[in-house]
Amino acid sequence: MPLIEVNKIVKHFPVRGGVLNGVVGKVHAVNGVSLTVDSGQTLGVVGESGCGKSTLGKVIIRLIEPTSGQIVYEGEDITTLSHDAMMPFRRKMQIIFQDPYSSLNPRLTVRALLREAILFHKVIEKSAVNDYIDSLIQTVGLRSDSGEKFPHEFSGGQRQRIGIARALSVKPTFIIADEPVSALDVSIQAQVLNLMMDLKEQFGLTMLFISHDLKVVEHFCDRVVVMYLGHAVEKMPTEDLHQRAQHPYSQALLGANPIDDPADRRPLAVLQGDVPSPLHPPKGCPFQGRCPKVIDRCRQEMPPLEVKKAGHEVACWAVE
Repeated sequence: MPLIEVNKIVKHFPVRGGVLNGVVGKVHAVNGVSLTVDSGQTLGVVGESGCGKSTLGKVIIRLIEPTSGQIVYEGEDITTLSHDAMMPFRRKMQIIFQDPYSSLNPRLTVRALLREAILFHKVIEKSAVNDYIDSLIQTVGLRSDSGEKFPHEFSGGQRQRIGIARALSVKPTFIIADEPVSALDVSIQAQVLNLMMDLKEQFGLTMLFISHDLKVVEHFCDRVVVMYLGHAVEKMPTEDLHQRAQHPYSQALLGANPIDDPADRRPLAVLQGDVPSPLHPPKGCPFQGRCPKVIDRCRQEMPPLEVKKAGHEVACWAVE
């Protein structure tokens, strides 16, 4: 049984205007995305900025309420649970945010902000909290005196380690990592990623890893979901990403990826045109205006995700 099942999740944000501040439109942030995450698996979600990756992650753990659809955690439908009924699931599902500074309370020391979550969720006995915090700080690779410092006294990479410690502090089973290394220096990114991989194995975590960096996703994830304009356009095992990606958008993302070999002088593939507005998405396939393989049917009908081979689904009329 999958740990997480997401069925046809939709999230639209109302746009208000006019004299009476009424709803004059809606932003189509997530449009009918379905996915599953098996226990112990890391699922990568990739796509351009604004494609709905982060919104999807926040909807899955109910930081944002879905417009429609279903979220099932360990076989239980949590889509419409009340605030009180969600509390046991809040502990099981945690998130590591993209910006490690804005996600930490600047007025609390590291020890205080970790203590707050631990005591609220009654993770361990109150008498053992300080020792538990010390072990968490050591687990994420920070100095033993870090607990008495404030967030502004740390570097970006160290702050992200604090964010990871906070997510781990309540002993979750599922963690959403929302572009956890994109705000860090390249030299620090590998250290934080390696730490997360070690912690995943150590604590048996299941993860949803959101990123725009295909190389990071290929290194870190078991399966990949490619999103474009709020739609999931391809799902595949990570090993299929470079050699067997079939959707034109997935191929364009790979073509725009920096080339490792400096002697390889192939020009980067650059998509023409702009991403359509999520306020007024096009009829048919959302990628039709930029797709080099577009056919007439693409402009009329939204292609469904279809299994092209075992474990590999593509939403494209032009893919055989």
